[in-house]
Amino acid sequence: MNNYLYKAVDANGGVIKGIVEGLDASSVRNNLTNRGLYILYIKDSSKFLKAINDKLTTWRIKRKDVIEFASNLAIMIHAGVPILSALDDIITTMTNESMKSTLIDIRKNIEMGVKFSDALNIHKSVFPDILISLARVGEETGRLDQSLLEVSKHLQKLDDLAATVKRALIYPLFSLITTGVAIVFWLAYVLPKIMQVIIGLGVEMPLLTKILYEISKVTEKFWYALLIIPILIVITIQVMKVKLYTRYYWDLIKIRLPLVRLLLHNRLLALLAEQMRLLISAGITIDRSFDVAADVMGNEVFKRAIINSKMDIMAGRKISDAMGAQSIFPPLFIRMVSIGESSGNLDQQFGFLAEHYYKIVDDISEKIGKMIEPILMIILGLMMGLMIAGVLLPMYDVFSKIK
Repeated sequence: MNNYLYKAVDANGGVIKGIVEGLDASSVRNNLTNRGLYILYIKDSSKFLKAINDKLTTWRIKRKDVIEFASNLAIMIHAGVPILSALDDIITTMTNESMKSTLIDIRKNIEMGVKFSDALNIHKSVFPDILISLARVGEETGRLDQSLLEVSKHLQKLDDLAATVKRALIYPLFSLITTGVAIVFWLAYVLPKIMQVIIGLGVEMPLLTKILYEISKVTEKFWYALLIIPILIVITIQVMKVKLYTRYYWDLIKIRLPLVRLLLHNRLLALLAEQMRLLISAGITIDRSFDVAADVMGNEVFKRAIINSKMDIMAGRKISDAMGAQSIFPPLFIRMVSIGESSGNLDQQFGFLAEHYYKIVDDISEKIGKMIEPILMIILGLMMGLMIAGVLLPMYDVFSKIK
């Protein structure tokens, strides 16, 4: 699939720009024309621009907007409201303009005969693959309302899990930033002035004081670099996420970092188990379930492990054996999958695993602040102690001579 940048005019005369995937420009033109758009131009687009466009869309449309949409639509369809009328009501009450525009486009496509799941698939940068897959299953089984309700509950769990992880990391991040700012201020502003007094006294500086003096001179002269470096690090990380090769190693670093590993690795295991439970319960085949789960993990290491497991399963291996060959899955995970595979209640075992790892994430989230606080205090105390010692040592020498 290739990426194409397009500009078109809708039935109301509004100009629409976007990036879509397609086999070629001709198929993209036909798809857009079938959606009732008058095409102004279509041209090739890079994967980098596509990634940026998807990221901007994700920022404008939050997960809570998708949860609200899925939940409301499920309730209205269950009450017997036709899908077009339900979409009209949801569009009227939607406050997020980007989401509202997306739903209007979905409604237009359905009105022209496109299936609901296919209309969602056009905007797959907004709607997760699990929502599209379960919507397709719901259409085929006549249980679209149940599928949408299950997805909304699942997405709400993910939202709660993400909020838990963010709360756990806010304090350590805030502590690191404030500590770094305090140290930079001391080195760039306070220490140089004290050092000038010490030099003026003509005292020979100890090695520690000399080292601190050199560091303070560099910090005072290039203080702006300390502000630019974090920005460059953030930009570098974002660029690494675009390229598949570098994204894999960045994700590998994240799940191997001390403390961060405890939180992130267990969160990904909970996410995988919950996805598999939901997909298997909906009657989706194992190979398709692995494909969907791999796409929504958000971690290239886990994605490769899931895909490799799927390939082994398709080659005839048991699910537990295929997943056991991947070092990223812990023994408990493999053992419960094996039990579920043998007893025929694999979805229930994945449900148990999801709850188990959710609880671990909650416990770690509550404790991580208490775990990191003493470490930060020790590091800060050592650094401040060294700086104070570097100042007091020559002062002590001066007082000794005066005595």
